[in-house]
Amino acid sequence: MASNIYKSAAQVTVFSTIEKTLSFVYRIILSRLIGAEGIGIYQICLSVFSVFLTAASSGIPVTVSRMIAKQSATGTTAGKHAVVTAGVVSTLMFTIPAAIIIFFGRNLLSFLFPDENSLNIFVLLLPGLILTSVYAVMRGTFWGNKQFMPYSLIELAEDSVMVILGTILVFTAATPTDGAYRATVAVLISYIFSFIVSVGWYLTHSGKFVNPKNQIKPLLASAMPITAMRTSTSLLNSVVATFLPALLIGACGYESSEALALYGAVTGMSIPVLFIPNSLIGSIAVVVAPEMSENYYAERREKLKSDVEKTIKAAVLIATILIPLLFTLGRDIGVMLFGNAFSGEVITDFSFMLLPMCISMITTTVLNSMNCEVKTLIYFFIGALFMLTCIFVLTPYTGIYSYMIGLAGSNLITAALNLNLLRKMCPKVAYMKYTLMCAAISIFGSVFGLLLRGLTDDLAPILNIFVCGAAVAAFTVTALLALRLADLQPLKRLIFKKKS
Repeated sequence: MASNIYKSAAQVTVFSTIEKTLSFVYRIILSRLIGAEGIGIYQICLSVFSVFLTAASSGIPVTVSRMIAKQSATGTTAGKHAVVTAGVVSTLMFTIPAAIIIFFGRNLLSFLFPDENSLNIFVLLLPGLILTSVYAVMRGTFWGNKQFMPYSLIELAEDSVMVILGTILVFTAATPTDGAYRATVAVLISYIFSFIVSVGWYLTHSGKFVNPKNQIKPLLASAMPITAMRTSTSLLNSVVATFLPALLIGACGYESSEALALYGAVTGMSIPVLFIPNSLIGSIAVVVAPEMSENYYAERREKLKSDVEKTIKAAVLIATILIPLLFTLGRDIGVMLFGNAFSGEVITDFSFMLLPMCISMITTTVLNSMNCEVKTLIYFFIGALFMLTCIFVLTPYTGIYSYMIGLAGSNLITAALNLNLLRKMCPKVAYMKYTLMCAAISIFGSVFGLLLRGLTDDLAPILNIFVCGAAVAAFTVTALLALRLADLQPLKRLIFKKKS
């Protein structure tokens, strides 16, 4: 059983890494073809759309997966098809009326967008609200049944469709707004693709839709807290996308195009780089979460404790390796990839937020697997309140940096609260010493990189990335090995161990 987990986690990680690399390359292409202003418009439209998409389906896949895992633990599998059908019905009950209301009442949302063109780009995505919410249910079905290969292939194919088609369409864009429109068309087509393929796979592999009457209520009861948290995340991003540029204009004196460019540089360039570990941690969580739920409901406490320790340590290890690299090379990354020095400065300045961010993400997944959705939702709201306070209070003094300060503080708060709750839910989990030692290595690795960077300052950005990157990575990994923090425990066992 354990070897299957490692194999599945490695499989999902490989596919997810390829997928995120494609998306990252696509982000670079967009930054070059439509600029920071075009990316700013694109990000605003996607941020608003994500609120409705998240409200429709974000809690459903995790809940479907966990309910299937629970049935596996208790030996009752007759209701699996009903669970899937309940998920589809639940999402359609929201998305179809929502899409109709938004389409005919779209002018009421005009205050969320900088101009009418941006509003029209957003409306273009409405069919995708219905289609991709159904696909979200299919994802949960794949997870719960531990069918990670079709899930990984469909995710990769969806991203490939968006990247290839988007690059072709955007290449001939006349203006930043036109480029944002064309990029959005590619997103919609990728949603259509994943819907058709996932539903087709489900129906042709013994799947069917049945009467969901007995499953809708428990599914919604479990999904609502997760949906509320993730919807609030999307809503928070939309609030930031709406008010932060306005604050930059009103409080800092920027022109509209300058404010959008700053927002686009941070959210469309810096944040994707800083969120690189999230894709790795997410792929681990996809595989481990159903297993944790099964162990939790089957009351296999020692196995659950072992899984929790390994997942937390894996997340910490990922952050430890990446922090010195991004701290040292952030500015070069911004210049080489995006042609934007400011985005690189943000990467360097906030590289240390990776540690609390990784811990916050993985512990939220762990706690949700133990039926603690309501408490993690409360913790999220506490962190979100801190972020909004930072934005509204600090923007006149720190500009766009107020958002990054709030984001870092929010992750630190939720990580601390999650760890405190986890200590009560799963006593004697050993992670604190490991985390503190890894944090120290991150600091020393960053200092080493800073000193080395001073010697190679005259090199071109691409040479700095290769020369300093190799040296800093070698320093960090050597320190981890010397202190027995990277003796392939937990990363190798969790991700790279081959099936025996």
